[in-house]
Amino acid sequence: MSGTEQNEQEERVLTEEQRAEVRRQLAILARGAAEIVPAEGLREKLEQSVLEGRPLNVKLGLDPSAPDIHIGHTVVLHKLRQFQSLGHQVQLLIGDFTGRIGDPTGKSETRKPLSEEEVRRNAQTYQEQMFRILDPQRTKLSYNSEWLSPLQFGDILGLAAKSTVARMLERDDFTKRHRAGQPIGIHEFFYPLMQGYDSVALETDVEIGGTDQTFNLLMGRQLQKEYGKRRQIAMTMPILEGLDGVQKMSKSLGNYIGIAEGPTDMFGKAMGIPDELMAKYFRLATDVDEAEQADIRDGLERGSLHPMEAKRRLAWTLVRQYHGAQAADEAAERFREVFQQRELPSEIEEAALPGSELKEGTIRLSRLLTVLGLAESGSEARRSVQQGAVRINGERLDDASAELRPRDGDVVQIGRRRMARISLDNS
Repeated sequence: MSGTEQNEQEERVLTEEQRAEVRRQLAILARGAAEIVPAEGLREKLEQSVLEGRPLNVKLGLDPSAPDIHIGHTVVLHKLRQFQSLGHQVQLLIGDFTGRIGDPTGKSETRKPLSEEEVRRNAQTYQEQMFRILDPQRTKLSYNSEWLSPLQFGDILGLAAKSTVARMLERDDFTKRHRAGQPIGIHEFFYPLMQGYDSVALETDVEIGGTDQTFNLLMGRQLQKEYGKRRQIAMTMPILEGLDGVQKMSKSLGNYIGIAEGPTDMFGKAMGIPDELMAKYFRLATDVDEAEQADIRDGLERGSLHPMEAKRRLAWTLVRQYHGAQAADEAAERFREVFQQRELPSEIEEAALPGSELKEGTIRLSRLLTVLGLAESGSEARRSVQQGAVRINGERLDDASAELRPRDGDVVQIGRRRMARISLDNS
């Protein structure tokens, strides 16, 4: 931007209506972000966008090192979709050139380079899967080989001169390897430089990535300044733990849910999400609105919503997002029939549950066991729950005080031999 253009923009003042629009967009876009660098940067970028009548260019760089996208990847994709819904442009960058090096982030050793054929094949699969979330009309797809391949050796030396070894060793993974005496290839230092140069080539306004990508995103800001460009904002999103509840979701660790998996497999895997991570999955991996999420959290905290019911809702939502509502309904029913009832005998004695026992349609688990005659006392019922012996429709329950909403036909069991099929008596 020339000095004259800058002076003209400084003289222009946002109207109150424009300020309200900036506040609205900022509230939506900042929600759920782990960090925005600099802190006021996104607001300033949005003000520029409104003043200039220009959508922001929002970049996501992807290293196509594996053929499939999993739910963990979709955290940043959902944020990009929010930008698109507000009228901004997504720059979807396939790192076909940088993918031949491989992102060293979080790696304890030099990665094996991918062939050009592997990178291209994986990139094609990425595109097909990402457009299940992103709007193709507001997505510009680029490959960084377009500008990195033509660079001459002199250009590369100039790029390398814009950073230092000390700066590179600020990266935690490089530092650990250096201290441990593990080799670091010189070419690995070029990965963040090339990723940063992508932002120069694309004139990116905002770059999004996981919290493990902070160094690479900030390198983009540094290089844009060196090349006389407007500096981008770095927005990081939280990392989603996988099904083990500990490690980052990863295909190599086997703790992932792939968005291309079939409805039944996806639903079954989602039912294995740890209880303590459900709220995070709802927040980062679904399109469930804030009000409904708040109701779910409140229900779980008050005990009016059983964790398994919340998990079924989460599993249904994930399947619905990628396969549609009908497929989600069918997957839920399939899970109930096959996985929850696979150990139940074909004939189970019915036990009446009087409507007078239900308060607003619910009953405490310990009371349910005694009413159905499966436990002789409340203390025995609580002890059975504590021992992990109580199941409803095949799902183990661990809170004797939980308020349940029983349905006709639900099968309640203690151990393998004591069980009853609920028959609701509304008389």
